[in-house]
Amino acid sequence: MAVSCRREGTALIVTLDNPPVNAIGLAVREGLAAALERAGTEEALSRVVLTGAGRAFAAGGDAREFDAPAVAPHLNDIVAGIEACEVPWVAAINGVALGGGCELALACRYRIAAPGVQIGLPEVTLGVVPGSGGTQRLPRLIGMAAALDMIPTGKPVSAEKAEALGLVDGLAEDPLAVALGLDVGTLALATPVCDLPAPEMDAEAVEAAQAQAARKMPQQVAPLTAIALIASTPAVTLAEGLAEERTAFLTLRADSQARALRHVFFAERGAKAPEGLDAAPGDTGHVAVVGGGTMGAGIAYACLNAGLRVTLLETDADGVARAEANVGKIVEASLKRGLISAAGAEERRAGLAVTSDYAAAAGAGLAIEAAFESMEVKREVFGRLQAALAPDAVLASNTSYLDLNEIARSVDDPSRVVGLHFFAPAHIMKLLEIVKGEATSDRALATGFELAKTLRKVPVLAGVCDGFIGNRILARYREAADTVLMDGSTPWEIDEAMVDFGYAMGPYEAQDLSGLDIAHANRRRQDATRDPARRYIPIADRMVELGKLGRKTGAGWYRYPGGGGKVEDPIVADLALEEAHFAGIARVDYAPDEIRERLLLAMINEAADILGEGIAASARDIDLVTVFGYGFPRWRGGLMWYADEWGVPEIVAKLKALAEEDPVAWKMSPVLQDCAATGTPLAEWRRA
Repeated sequence: MAVSCRREGTALIVTLDNPPVNAIGLAVREGLAAALERAGTEEALSRVVLTGAGRAFAAGGDAREFDAPAVAPHLNDIVAGIEACEVPWVAAINGVALGGGCELALACRYRIAAPGVQIGLPEVTLGVVPGSGGTQRLPRLIGMAAALDMIPTGKPVSAEKAEALGLVDGLAEDPLAVALGLDVGTLALATPVCDLPAPEMDAEAVEAAQAQAARKMPQQVAPLTAIALIASTPAVTLAEGLAEERTAFLTLRADSQARALRHVFFAERGAKAPEGLDAAPGDTGHVAVVGGGTMGAGIAYACLNAGLRVTLLETDADGVARAEANVGKIVEASLKRGLISAAGAEERRAGLAVTSDYAAAAGAGLAIEAAFESMEVKREVFGRLQAALAPDAVLASNTSYLDLNEIARSVDDPSRVVGLHFFAPAHIMKLLEIVKGEATSDRALATGFELAKTLRKVPVLAGVCDGFIGNRILARYREAADTVLMDGSTPWEIDEAMVDFGYAMGPYEAQDLSGLDIAHANRRRQDATRDPARRYIPIADRMVELGKLGRKTGAGWYRYPGGGGKVEDPIVADLALEEAHFAGIARVDYAPDEIRERLLLAMINEAADILGEGIAASARDIDLVTVFGYGFPRWRGGLMWYADEWGVPEIVAKLKALAEEDPVAWKMSPVLQDCAATGTPLAEWRRA
């Protein structure tokens, strides 16, 4: 039963019981409607106490229902019924109360929360606005400015903050017991939110919220719609505001942005070990990390954050000192930002040992190599790990491009080797590519997925190829951008086109951030195997020759003067003109739409090949990689979701036209051809 009711003295206790998080689906709504009816007929009731079973009060509506027409009873009607009920309802908020859960609490006459629980209205993260009164009731209860801090950002607040705001009336370790013990007079004096006056207009807060939405959630419709609904509360009646909110909710949930965000939401929730992988994982309580540079320090800190013990291995005393400093900087930054307490910082420092002695890592059940991207270096590291660690310890490489199979052959038992490709900064980025080599055992693979779960990463299984899933798509993205640069554009025109699409930054600003020398070294590694028929763009090589390596040298594709901001560099534009002249190319003037189209088609075609080769198991996995690792706009659903929305037949037609221009770079993926011929969406395509 999704909702249970029981009488206790003069109280009716209504318990939401829809594991795991008491999502408010149809069965819950029907149960609440029945509870409302019972509350209206029971005699001698002093209160109805609403609470949740397990660790949640209610974590919002069931998003799986959003793709179908709304079915009665509707939550907004139930919320209105609770608010209008003659018997006062009390919310005993025992766990997370989000979305519809928060709206149910707002309908109650009195609210008591357990310490530490999260309360909020995160609907904008799914491309909608609250649909059961959140934008209208919350400003009346806590004021316009506070409501604008919560709803358009989607960020919940702790119970302690909620009490300070007036969102809840009190805190208690046992909210249900306190709710049952409230005296009748307290309940009688509690004012329903619907009877509170409308908030005063706060134009400054509205303007600040609009600016924040434009900066942090650009091009997304839901945040601005939420702001407008909140801003309207002083000028409309509650009934008018609720009607406007409900219309906006129903309109937005059918919109392409909401559908894309739901896709990513469910893809993220479904990211886990593949079916059939039932091997027991190795022990990850003690992890050895090799290499204390930016990536290794980030991996070490991610493990420390999860409560794991870490031995960070370096080559010598100077390396040890640098590694300690790198991890220390992350600890201090986290402390300064309030992400950890002073006690938490000490716990992390205590869990870390930095040394050049591999024997110190002898007890580790998992080692993650994050050393310099050189096969010689990798072989040496794996040889030392094999000598120092137990024979059943799992050995992982964080390589971005190198052949995992070749790395695995450097140890006696290649089955213990798995790829764990983190993304920088490793303690922040959520994606973890778990790479299965030709010899990787199920145990090693299970260990990778277990670590991802422990670190709260989004795991995606990848096969072995140059760049795996993400970096292979990135390489094609950059190649297409360089071709557009050579043939008619500037880096800033290309960047602007992709930022307008929804990326936080374009390919050239992103490369300035990571360093042009990294991509240059990768190109040199590929020189021996590069297809001589494939066009090569030398502009980036010229940049490196000039010492323009990006932000770290003060100049890359852009210049970075002392103030820190980027400015366009005419030298770079001249380089493109020179190279086009040397190659005998008549440059063209690409419109922003043409730039975007070329870069997106290049990525989609490459991704389809990755799918066809079995490097990625599904289009959904590619969506996760592009969203969580490479900045593809979440509200567009990921690269392959976007391709299906665009339409495979149109993509195929455009690729055919581009293949006439360059048949090598624009060679059509057989997967796209198959999808076009059979009418199969990329999301449903599977290898035979």
